[in-house]
Amino acid sequence: MGKDGSLTYADSGVNIDTGNQVVSAIKSIIKDTHNDSVLSNIGGFGGLYELQTRDYNRPILVSSTDGVGTKVKLAQELGMNHLIGIDLVAMCVNDVIVQGAKPLFFLDYYATSKLDVATASQILLGIANGCKESSMALIGGETAEMPGVYKSGDFDLAGFCVGVVDFNDIIDGSNIQKDNLVIGISSSGPHSNGYSLIRKIIAMQQSDLQGKFGNTTLGDALIEPTKIYVRAILNLLERFTINGMAHITGGGFKDNIARILPNNCDVIIKTNTWEQPEIFRWIQSQGNISADEMLRTFNCGIGMVLIIEQNDLNEVLDTLSQLDCDSYHIGHVDKGSGQIVLR
Repeated sequence: MGKDGSLTYADSGVNIDTGNQVVSAIKSIIKDTHNDSVLSNIGGFGGLYELQTRDYNRPILVSSTDGVGTKVKLAQELGMNHLIGIDLVAMCVNDVIVQGAKPLFFLDYYATSKLDVATASQILLGIANGCKESSMALIGGETAEMPGVYKSGDFDLAGFCVGVVDFNDIIDGSNIQKDNLVIGISSSGPHSNGYSLIRKIIAMQQSDLQGKFGNTTLGDALIEPTKIYVRAILNLLERFTINGMAHITGGGFKDNIARILPNNCDVIIKTNTWEQPEIFRWIQSQGNISADEMLRTFNCGIGMVLIIEQNDLNEVLDTLSQLDCDSYHIGHVDKGSGQIVLR
C-alpha cells in the first residue's frame, strides 16, 4: 500500500488511486487465485512461488507468453473488458498444456495511455477468473502508463504463464506415428485470432453488433472468450496416452499441427467431420473469404487437436463428452513427409 493510500498490487505493479472498497476488492480477486505454493503477498516487487517437486522425478518448467491482439478493440467497443482477461489467460495456458504441463502461475502486462481504474479492474477480474478456471495462481505483473505510445483510451495486454511436467511426460510430437487418430475439441468461437480481419468486415458491412444472431447478439458471438482446455486435457492425461497436441491459433490447422509433426508422418484432416459454428459461416460470407483461407486464418470450430492411440478413440470421446467438451474424430496419421492435408 502506498503512503497516499493507493494500492500497488502484485498483478500490475502500479499505484491505483482508488478508494478502500476497490482496493479491497482487487486484493480479494488476486488472493482468490492463490494456493499454498504462493509465498508472496500483494504489493511485492516480485511474485514468489514454491515449486513442489515431490511428484516429479525430473521436473521441467514450461513457459509461454502471448496477447489477445486487436480483440481488445472489439471488447472496448462492446464494453466487455471483463472478458478479454480470460482470453489472455487462455492463449497462454493452452500453449503450456499441449506439452503435457500442469499450469502453476501467471503474470500479466497491461499498457495504456492513462490508467482507467474501472477498465483495469474489469480486465483483472477476467484474468483472475481465467486463472481460477486453470487452477493457476496470479502472482504478479506490470501496468504501464504510456501516453506517448498509446492514444487516449487505448490499451494492450500480454500474459506469461509457467507450468511443470516431468521430463519423461513431455509431449512434443516425437511419438506420433502412422495409424494414430486425430481428435478435435470444439472451440468457443474465433478465440483470439483473426480480429483485424473481423473488425474490417464489421466496418465494411456496417454490421450491427447488437443485432440478433441465433440465441444471442452478433457482438456477443464475436467476443465469446477463448476456451480454456486445462481441465479436459489434465483429465485425459491421467488415463490415456496422448502423442501430440496442437492449440489451433493463428495459422489454423496447417501451421499449428505442423509444429508437432515428425518429418516421416502426414496428418490427414477431414474437414466435413464437424459442423462449423454459425459465426464462422458469417465471417466467411460477409468477408467473401475462401474455405482454404478460413482454415488458414481461423480455428473454424476446433480449438484443440489431440493425436491419440487408435484403441483409445471411443473412451477419449466419451471422457470429453462427460467433461462437457464437444469433440470429433477428424482425421488420422499416415506415412509421409511432415505434411498437413485438409480434405
